[in-house]
Amino acid sequence: MGSKAAKTQDHDKIRKWVEERDGAPAIVKSTENTGDGAGLLRVKFDEADDDLEDIEWDEFFDTFDKKHLTFLYQDSIKGNESRFFKFVRE
Repeated sequence: MGSKAAKTQDHDKIRKWVEERDGAPAIVKSTENTGDGAGLLRVKFDEADDDLEDIEWDEFFDTFDKKHLTFLYQDSIKGNESRFFKFVRE
């Protein structure tokens, strides 16, 4: 894909992209129980990130769908694997 960003709502593509980069589904701790899912979704790449709480993929995608999000991501940049991603509403 190069340095161009792509977007998807496909759960399998999102999970594959995250897991290929040793990431895990997470939420921002202070945003639990917001009424429309688990909270603010994130991908946790660093175990030492105390602001994030691990969640299961089912909960992640339930929240993703309830909030009508799209996953904007980049596979690589300048030949190197990229971790750029963003959740956007469309």
